[in-house]
Amino acid sequence: MEAVLKNLSSTAELLAVAARSSVVEQWDKQTLSRAFHWARYCEHLFSRFHNNTTINRVMGKQLELTNESLRAVFPGYTDICFSDLFQCQHLLLIGLLKNPDLPISIMKILFDTASPVNNQQSDYLDVTGFCSHIIQCKSACKVLSPLTDLSGADVEVQGAVLMERLEDLLSGGGEACRTEHIVNSFLQEGEGASGHFCLVIAAALLTRNNSAAAAAQTASQDCLLDWLQKEQNVLQQMCSALPTTLIIDLAKRHLKCRDAYCDVLKKWASSMEYSMSEGEWVQANTNRTVSFQRLTEHFLALFAACPSLREDVEKELNVLNISDGDFDVRGLSVWGDLLSAINK
Repeated sequence: MEAVLKNLSSTAELLAVAARSSVVEQWDKQTLSRAFHWARYCEHLFSRFHNNTTINRVMGKQLELTNESLRAVFPGYTDICFSDLFQCQHLLLIGLLKNPDLPISIMKILFDTASPVNNQQSDYLDVTGFCSHIIQCKSACKVLSPLTDLSGADVEVQGAVLMERLEDLLSGGGEACRTEHIVNSFLQEGEGASGHFCLVIAAALLTRNNSAAAAAQTASQDCLLDWLQKEQNVLQQMCSALPTTLIIDLAKRHLKCRDAYCDVLKKWASSMEYSMSEGEWVQANTNRTVSFQRLTEHFLALFAACPSLREDVEKELNVLNISDGDFDVRGLSVWGDLLSAINK
């Protein structure tokens, strides 16, 4: 029993370190695996002894002693009792995600859909399975439902975590360069995964928080929008990869997003040339992002969602058409043909 009590105290200390210490910056995959191993060990203890009043009481007293020591080390520490042991892995996961010093490498392991994190026989938790608990921990944030339909709850969780990390950084007076580094590191991923991280960005920008945290959330979303405007490749990828309805939701929520979306559409149009063989406007580069018909649909969807924008954009397109010669002949000016298409 002495060894069991020692392991119990060590795991309680582990939970405190995971949630409140900068030591997690040094964690690697093996450390994470061992941490969840000990969390499962405590869950096993609860399962085995929760009906044994005598052992239950002994373990409870051991935890009281450990809690006393931890309160002296970590200000604001929350005590753990025997009844908490049944969800020890949950507590570990939540603690890690709330720790502002959690390294990006560990966060990626937790959210990597190709890693053991989503394997029920793994050393880690099914993060998606704990989505509701994590989101509750993130100040009861809510994300619009299309994201869940598209990619599951893990996208919502990642978006919420990204917002939380930005809020923590900004509340601590973090510099802009550090903030951009967090976003770049968080969103950096292997080839072929860009579509998923476009969804993560959308989830972060559509996250809603309670009124008490609204100011911090607005600041973090503004920071993300500023970063997005600088990263034109990511912005264009979002506009081409995400469903139009989701982009429109973003445009209606954020003025910066609406203007950036409109700028991308105009950039796409400017990159088009008329193909005599196809009898249509096509993008000049070999990696064609959007067709002329799809471009028209984007503009119409934007105008339907933001009617006040239509008049100004049409004026701008007309000026560009005049600069091309203002010919009333299809195929001579993409701006003139675009105006005709959106006004059919």
